[in-house]
Amino acid sequence: MTTAQEQQINSQREKVSQPNPKLHIVAPCKIGNGIMRLSEKDWDFYFDEFQNLNCKIGVFIPASGSGSRMFEFLFDFLSDPTDENRSSVERFLNRIQKFAFFRHLPKDLQTKLLNFELSLEDFVTYLLQKEGMGFGELPKGLIPFHVQEPFVLNPIQEHIVQTNLLGKSHLHFHFTIQRKFEGLFKKTITQIEGLTGANFNVSYSEQNQDTDSYVFDLEGNVVLNEENQPLRRPAGHGALLHNLQEIDSELIFVKNIDNVQHYSKSKQSIKVWSAIGTLLLKLKEQLVELKRNPEIDKLKEINTQFQLFTPSEIESITTKEAILQLINRPIRICGMVRNEGQPGGGPFQVEENGIVTKQIVEKAQISNNPEQYKQMVQSTHFNPVMMVLCIFDLDGNKIDLSQFSDDGKYFVVSKKQKGKQVRFVELPGLWNGGMANWNTLFIEVPNETFSPVKTVLDLLNEPHLAKEN
Repeated sequence: MTTAQEQQINSQREKVSQPNPKLHIVAPCKIGNGIMRLSEKDWDFYFDEFQNLNCKIGVFIPASGSGSRMFEFLFDFLSDPTDENRSSVERFLNRIQKFAFFRHLPKDLQTKLLNFELSLEDFVTYLLQKEGMGFGELPKGLIPFHVQEPFVLNPIQEHIVQTNLLGKSHLHFHFTIQRKFEGLFKKTITQIEGLTGANFNVSYSEQNQDTDSYVFDLEGNVVLNEENQPLRRPAGHGALLHNLQEIDSELIFVKNIDNVQHYSKSKQSIKVWSAIGTLLLKLKEQLVELKRNPEIDKLKEINTQFQLFTPSEIESITTKEAILQLINRPIRICGMVRNEGQPGGGPFQVEENGIVTKQIVEKAQISNNPEQYKQMVQSTHFNPVMMVLCIFDLDGNKIDLSQFSDDGKYFVVSKKQKGKQVRFVELPGLWNGGMANWNTLFIEVPNETFSPVKTVLDLLNEPHLAKEN
């Protein structure tokens, strides 16, 4: 073992021995206080302006996540039946024809399912094991989500055909994947190219294994694998900052792989994505102008329009050099939906070293003391459901994104490894600490743009059903 590895292990051991780092929340971001709300007229204006843009656009979709969690309730029912998971299983079986994957099942299996002649155990085995459909091993992006007659489409294909509705010729799609599935990803792209008659610019990368974390038991010992080597696990989606760094597009559009509506209901998301792309370029134009003549009054004027900085950040500015340092950062616009009970974090004003900034905060980062908990429950908006990024500075140079991440905002994760409790460190989340020092604009977007698929039963919800004529 090298000295560098020993130092890394000791550093991570110290982190997992401590509680998860907590942030100090001052207040949740709300409409007019950290979150913009556009009028319908403004949405239309920015959408129309987007049609005239001529720039390179990258589409960055993390797509390495497993699809097995979509079917967890089936495993739960087989191992420990309860009223709750029984209800989920009954809904699943009674509406089995509604799922897109049903069309890929052999005809005799379809018949047996519809006639209730197949045991649940046998069906689950066929659905999840590689001898059958293999959904227990496949990435979520390769599992069929929707039927767009006469085609059955998975999320990879739908992200491509829907984002193509942006109407831009310079689209570059980038999926982060597990390399062992690259052949299947390429096959699914070839299929959608055959169906549409179009050729798509697609690339792939996998999470850098050098960022993987060491795994520790509860006594702080490094857990060893079958080869008697230190066990390592991927360090969360924050590790994808390295992958994002390699994208060369002027604008980068970001979405989670499972946040995709049925093609017939994608119009709203495309409009919103287009509009916030325009909004970012309009904001950048004003920041470029401010760079030429860095005056505090002009900074305040821009901030009144975009709510980019907190009053605390503005008040900390005393020189022209400070203005330039503040505005010449990577930029992100985060589309935020109203929180209607979804699990996850949200946008908050966070105080650190006497300065308040806007951050995306996860629940695990919030202390459970009464004052902090009160701030959390008053939050009105959810984590970003879509983002548009610019990783070039105001002179057009690629920014080193690692310089704008906050390494102190890591997560300590507890999991079970072969029945034993273990801990490891996840890097700061991609849009949490990974983008802690970006210039950030939060904007409210319609809830129709958010339809995640955490369980296969979510595919029965209205956003995933074909629009009736």
